[in-house]
Amino acid sequence: MAILTVQGSRFMLDGEPIQILSGAIHYFRVVPEYWEDRLLKLKACGFNTVETYVPWNMHEPQPGEYCFEGMADVEQFVRLAGALGLYVIVRPSPYICAEWEFGGLPSWLLADDHLRLRCSDSAFLAHVDRYYGVLLPKLKPLLSTSGGPIIALQIENEYGSFGNDASYLQYLREGMVRRGMDVLLFTSDGPTDHMLQAGSVSGHLATVNFGSGTEWAFAKLREYQAEEPLMCMEFWNGWFDHWGESHHTREAEDVAKVLEEMLEAGASVNFYMFHGGTNFAFYNGANCQQKDQYEPTITSYDYDSLLSESGEPTAKFYAVREVLSRYSGSQKDDRGSEPGDLVLPEPVGTAAYGRVEMAQHASLLQQLNALAVPMHRTNPEPMEKLGQDYGFISYQTRISGPRERQELAVQEVRDRALVFVDGLLQGVLERGNSTGTTISFEVPAEGTELLILVENMGRINYGPYLRDPKGITEGVRHGFQFLYDWTIHCLPMTDLSGLSFAVLSEHESSVRTVTEEPFFYRGSLHIENISDIKDTFLRLDGWTKGVAFVNGFNLGRYWNKGPQQTLYVPAPLLRQGENEIIIFELHGTADAAVMFVDQPDLG
Repeated sequence: MAILTVQGSRFMLDGEPIQILSGAIHYFRVVPEYWEDRLLKLKACGFNTVETYVPWNMHEPQPGEYCFEGMADVEQFVRLAGALGLYVIVRPSPYICAEWEFGGLPSWLLADDHLRLRCSDSAFLAHVDRYYGVLLPKLKPLLSTSGGPIIALQIENEYGSFGNDASYLQYLREGMVRRGMDVLLFTSDGPTDHMLQAGSVSGHLATVNFGSGTEWAFAKLREYQAEEPLMCMEFWNGWFDHWGESHHTREAEDVAKVLEEMLEAGASVNFYMFHGGTNFAFYNGANCQQKDQYEPTITSYDYDSLLSESGEPTAKFYAVREVLSRYSGSQKDDRGSEPGDLVLPEPVGTAAYGRVEMAQHASLLQQLNALAVPMHRTNPEPMEKLGQDYGFISYQTRISGPRERQELAVQEVRDRALVFVDGLLQGVLERGNSTGTTISFEVPAEGTELLILVENMGRINYGPYLRDPKGITEGVRHGFQFLYDWTIHCLPMTDLSGLSFAVLSEHESSVRTVTEEPFFYRGSLHIENISDIKDTFLRLDGWTKGVAFVNGFNLGRYWNKGPQQTLYVPAPLLRQGENEIIIFELHGTADAAVMFVDQPDLG
């Protein structure tokens, strides 16, 4: 592989000018079996480079415990891209944003109340150093200076949108250099004065992120960087969705027009995203630009990008390929192929497996001890203090009686709580709910059992409220009296093997009301022949809110408020014969059955 340098206003690759034509694919949002398919489609579209973030929270789920296997095998993803003749841009910042849980930061950082994020806080930097001491040596052999495909690394991500600690950026830069990261280093920020002033690192390439307004964005960059190459590191050709919104789309013609403007200016570009993929499990992030406006991101990360969530070329793919073919005809890859002249891989295909009955169920509240070892605390501690990262957490206490009716106050719930009194649902408390939902109850002479089940809906990934502990973060009051002596069950939902399922009666399977307690439902999808295994989409009409699992793999959240109405099920998650389907439903369903369809419905 060649070495990327800057010469005046041009990128040079081993002495020859190059225009970087890149697209983002996040290996951690795509099952590994599909990496090659997505990368080949990137190349067939006319791109010469793939870009990816590196999420710290996936690679160091607990302090000093590392994961670089399966969907976290960044080394294999980079090697595969290189083998296919693509260059690679890696953005391994401690923080990545990406609409990813906590912007890629590990949740366990929040266990330390004194630690400050993304600055020269010594405790934070010590964690970064330990992580980089493991990650960067893995990347070293993959750098172009070592014969690998990585041509550039990012120092930090959109830092000017968050802070102005120049010594922090310099510390990261020096840490990379000290660990042998001797390829081109760069920063990326929005094209505004305060962002470029605070996010750039002297002596290193600055790039800008935008979705339109090419001339204005590059003019602003030129005010701060007069000579170096122009590059849009994130060309936002689509957008992401929050629960309760409409699905975002953008016309292919508009995307092609803005791309042509950039290429006319001689700029390089990285499409964010080329292929979005999926926020499997509990890895979706959330936005909160104002304190009381919490907005969690949906499970799909389709992003209305060039490839759909299931990897199919969209109208944007063909519009972009046509533009790229006109601007890059003279460039050839290492195999002599011209960009855009490769044949697309054969489609995986989709299948509509139809209706699957959920024949069994298991009560969450009755089997808490089968899922977690109870812990006893004076106060209802948040997840991070208990070593939990994602999922749900249950808090139980007993209130003596008699007591008059008083309001239950949770200080504060993050992010959504089901409140049960003596096993009966009293209501739901939601963070950022402007309707002012309240729950009040009286306590009989014999006392009452209070249980609060809290769902972590995704930590904030961008903005001023990045520090976002989950569960109950301060305390619980009945009236003005704080309640103490709590039994807590951490429910990350990583292992459901301890559950005992019972057969649903005919009445139970036909009608359930929205006031039911949370239940797990289990059914089986039978696939007769291995040749019948294809991508499919899980549709949950009649269900309310919860999480779906296929053969133990967490597909992510569903919620009837939309916009997303189906969950993507990649074929590699399925097998010949019986496939276990588990639905964890918080509120009940009108029909204890699910549908597998052959088309997505993102709203």
